[in-house]
Amino acid sequence: MTSLDWPLDTWVDPRPVPVADGTQLAVRVLDGEARPFVLAHGLASNALLWRNVAQTLNAHGHAVAVADLRGHGRSERPDVGHSTAQAADDLNAVSAALGWQGRRPVVVGQSWGGNVVLRAARDQAVWGGVAAVDGGWIHLGNRFPSFEACWTQLAPPDLSDRPPAEVLAWISSMVSDWPDGAAAAIAGNLELRAGSVRNRLDRAHHRSILHSLWADDPTDMYADIAVPTHLMVAGTSTSTDVDRAQSAIPDATVTWYPDAHHDLHLQHPQTVSDQLLELVQRVKGSTA
Repeated sequence: MTSLDWPLDTWVDPRPVPVADGTQLAVRVLDGEARPFVLAHGLASNALLWRNVAQTLNAHGHAVAVADLRGHGRSERPDVGHSTAQAADDLNAVSAALGWQGRRPVVVGQSWGGNVVLRAARDQAVWGGVAAVDGGWIHLGNRFPSFEACWTQLAPPDLSDRPPAEVLAWISSMVSDWPDGAAAAIAGNLELRAGSVRNRLDRAHHRSILHSLWADDPTDMYADIAVPTHLMVAGTSTSTDVDRAQSAIPDATVTWYPDAHHDLHLQHPQTVSDQLLELVQRVKGSTA
């Protein structure tokens, strides 16, 4: 297998957007006159998983920005700042850099990205609404008595000893009945080097982000999220955690998808897009 056999990122070219410490994030921007959306991926994921959702929202006239968070995708990989708090600061910086803060964007995140966007909405009153896709309520400290126990179970697999063709076939088999481009999007979480596959997110940086998910209790911020919020729950998420979030966030709604995959946005992009278009109708404030 040559490097050209690995799926290439052929979507719209990202623009470099600097955040507070000078790190350049790769951000794909689709222009539009209607209220903007800013979309954030999950841990060890990348912006390509949002492609179909982003294009659907843009087809309805909305501006859309999809960021590769630091250390992920095509963004820079600094040695510092790999935490939920820093990722939230980075998203707030992206909105400011694009000049969108006065337009009251809707910020959306999946999995770890759900925790990120709830924190971003809590930290700055520039967002018009927030949506979390199978995340936002994640607190690994409730599941594991120590971080070492958490890391032992949730550390990412090392794929370097598996032939790239085998890895790609494995990915393709998992999403064989998903929308076109799903396998290539997931392959974007990885990179091909010297004929072997490795995770784009450095293992130490993955550990740092996972530690923030273990240490940070998201319930501390729920009451301070003052904008319309929608939670989309896939698979077997614990109802107690979701119910706690819904009851504590002042203006929150929930939709359950018990038969859906954790990557709901990639598996069912039209469903997620429809939910986001409904959410935007609840949002008040300027889009100028």
